[in-house]
This record gives sequence, structure tokens and C-alpha cells, in this order.
Amino acid sequence: MENRFLDKVEDNAAVQAWSKTTQRGKGDSLAEGYVSELWDFTRISVTQNSLQELKEIWDQWNDEVKHLFYSSYGDLPYLLDMKVDKHLFRALAQFWNLAYSCFTFGGGDLVPTVEEYMALLRCSKIQADRVYSRAVNVPTFLIDKYHWEEASNGHFWIVDKVSYRVFFENYSPLKEIVDILRRNDISEEKWMAILQDLREEDIKWRAHWMLPDEILYRSGNFDWVPTLRIWGAVGYAPLLVLRQYRSRQFIPVTQGLAQCEFSYKGDGYNKKIREMSNAWNQTRRMKRLAVGLITTPEYIEWWGRRINDNISGLS
Repeated sequence: MENRFLDKVEDNAAVQAWSKTTQRGKGDSLAEGYVSELWDFTRISVTQNSLQELKEIWDQWNDEVKHLFYSSYGDLPYLLDMKVDKHLFRALAQFWNLAYSCFTFGGGDLVPTVEEYMALLRCSKIQADRVYSRAVNVPTFLIDKYHWEEASNGHFWIVDKVSYRVFFENYSPLKEIVDILRRNDISEEKWMAILQDLREEDIKWRAHWMLPDEILYRSGNFDWVPTLRIWGAVGYAPLLVLRQYRSRQFIPVTQGLAQCEFSYKGDGYNKKIREMSNAWNQTRRMKRLAVGLITTPEYIEWWGRRINDNISGLS
């Protein structure tokens, strides 16, 4: 009975009321008075793993074997050709908000969601609310999902680069992302300036085909979604980024997010893994309220006064 899978779908208004009450009772991820220990800048060494051996194995397979792999794992093989922009990656790291497991820019938060990963991978055999063991690591796709293009006035905007082929059954967004020619001459300093100048109104959501009717927002006894990754575990709060779903943004429950991240070493990590794994046997989803990019006044006030844990002065 303990391992039985239970999935509950709840009304948007009911979840909003629960989130408001719970946040008031438990507080935010960080309490007032918290002093960040982060430096003014984070230096990251970026090394992309060599995938040559995997590519050679893939090339040796015939079409039938490849088709079987696609049917089981979706468009995962396209990641073999995905190039990591080390300058962009280093710049993005400066905006990672440890307290809320998201990127915090000047006016809003962004985070890759399980539903977005599923839409990109096109893995029809895996359901979003049962995908925890296949969650890929944060966040190679974030800027690949959006495409940056320099406007004539010197500002950078996020614009749509996905073709109308999304309406065809065999369309692969990952394949198109890999095929898009992207600039690789933008320095880390330039990316920093671009991201630091980013505001909420600069972000335009174009991938309407990615929007689910129901949003996975919590698992088990957690007030958010815990995910088990390759080297460790981390939680994220889908209610924090409802605007990515083009749904009404209200105050999310975030207490405990700052303490949930851990690596697979040390004392007690096996117990934590079991707790997170068992939590996915009881998932809760919320019906998406398709009202466009609307935020509640309470959320705007909350976002302005919350305590963050990212590089000071950047957002």
C-alpha cells in the first residue's frame, strides 16, 4: 500500500488558497535577517564531456534499433550534438538563486520545469508526474529553449525561433534547436551585461505548444517537487514560475527549498533518497488557469520583499 501510486488533480483556486495559507504559516525559504555567504562573483570551470564513444555506438545502430530507442527515450540522442556555451553557462551561474532553486533576474524568476523537459524530449511513454528518475540536470536547456537576438537599439530580447512545424506529428523541437546556428562569439562579460539588464517585460513566451493543461506542483509530504539527479538531489517550486505556464502567478510555498539540496555522499543521504523517491508515489497536479501573464498584487509585494541568496547586486 505504501508504494501505491496516487495522483490527485486539484482546482486552481483551491491550490492558490492552500499556497497562501501555508506560506503565511511556514514563511519563506529564507527568513528575515539571513546573511548570504556567497562571494561577489562565482568562478566556474566548464568542461563538456566527450561523447565521441556514445556517438560511435549510435552511428553503428541501424534504423530499426534507433527507432526502438526513440520510442522508449524520446529525442534524447539529439543531446549528443548539443554544444554547451561556456561563456553563457558561467554568466548564468551568477544569477542562480540557491534559496529558491531558480534563476532570478531583475523582475522575475525562471526555472526549467518537468513539463518543459518532457515536451522537449518528446518521450510519450514517460508521464511527467512519474519522471523523477529521468530528470536531467539544471539547466542546459534554459537558453536553448529561448533564442537571443540583438535588436537594433542595442538591447537583447528573447524571441521565438521555433517554426510552425510544431503542429506536425513528427516535429522535434530538440532537433531544431541543435540545427539552429547560434553565435559563439559573445563573451562572458557581454552575457553578464545582457542578463543583468533583463527585465520581466523583455521575456516573451512563444512556445504555446508546450503548455500543459495540468501542472505538477508538489509530491508526497513536500510542498514543492523534489527531484533526484545524477550527482545529488534538489527541489524546485513550480508555483514559483506559473507565468511560464501562462497561468495566474500567486505567492508560492517555498519553505524548505534552501535545505533540500544534497549530494550523494555523507551520512544519511540514503534515507533522504528514499523519502524523495517515495514522495513521487503521491503527486498533486493543479489545473492550469489560462489567463495570460497575470500576477496577483500579493505576489508582487511578496517578490519585492523576499530574502534571496544569489550574487548581491545582480538582481
